[in-house]
Amino acid sequence: MSTLNKDHPEILKWASSDGEFRRKASSFRNTINKDQNATYTPEKDRYHLYISWACPWAHRTVIVRSLKNLDNVIGLSVVDYFLGEKGWKFSSPEETPGAIPDNINNAQYLRELYFKTDPNYNGRFTVPVLWDKKTQTIVNNESSEIIRIFNDAFDDFTPETKGITYYPENLRSQIDEINEWVYDTVNNGVYKCGFATTQEAYDRNIEPLFKSLDRLEEILSKNEFLVGNTFTEADIRLWTTIIRFDPVYHTHFKTNKKSIAHDYPNILRWARQIYQIPKISDTVNMYHIKHHYFESHKQINPTGIVPVNNGPDLAHPIIKPKNA
Repeated sequence: MSTLNKDHPEILKWASSDGEFRRKASSFRNTINKDQNATYTPEKDRYHLYISWACPWAHRTVIVRSLKNLDNVIGLSVVDYFLGEKGWKFSSPEETPGAIPDNINNAQYLRELYFKTDPNYNGRFTVPVLWDKKTQTIVNNESSEIIRIFNDAFDDFTPETKGITYYPENLRSQIDEINEWVYDTVNNGVYKCGFATTQEAYDRNIEPLFKSLDRLEEILSKNEFLVGNTFTEADIRLWTTIIRFDPVYHTHFKTNKKSIAHDYPNILRWARQIYQIPKISDTVNMYHIKHHYFESHKQINPTGIVPVNNGPDLAHPIIKPKNA
């Protein structure tokens, strides 16, 4: 059994005793809806989103916030890319370009928001966090639910995007089905490989990851997007993992059997196509992404050296599949 867990701070103890990484469920799972009796109802400037540019889960939420034109409806704070022993830290833009301080609670660390919500909280202090300024509490810290909230709860405040949905009713069963296996084997699969502390745990997860990437390549060889030719939340959820794959996971998480740039032309076309959707490229901060993983995960990369590769050029011109 690996000794990594004994030699590193609690914040870096990701694997279980058998060397396997198991992601814990999010703790705050409330929603926002238009029922006037609901605890959390849609209001302009009532809610605030806390993210990291580095985190793929948080990245999903800021993409949907941007696509739904919620920038002036829901505030934003961005933590420093470096994850230290006290967790995510708030820095000034001068200290860390791209960071946005917490001007709502004036917190120094994200953990303060968790303890403000629940003084006895004993879980991990994760991003994203959707905060309610009115009740001074965390509404939700589960990215998959936050993007559904942003998808339609605030439509009355954004007439220009009202009715635009990334979870259309007629495609929901297909979206849910893809989300399920993509989450388990790809979104979470890269972490199962990277945070494994035994060879056996790594070996159990590396093949399912690439089997799913092969499956995605096949789907995208025939379709413009994951569900037919409609851009949905299934694409957003996968995309934040894919753009991190070559520059981070391939090296840092040892997922080096294949690369997106050289082995998955259809996934690459799809990734470029999404990057070139207006507003999405503005949510990508590769400096934060790379420096977070390679500097923060001392149990994997003790020197903190950050490799030079930024992955494939996502702004490169694209050719859509013939039958899309």
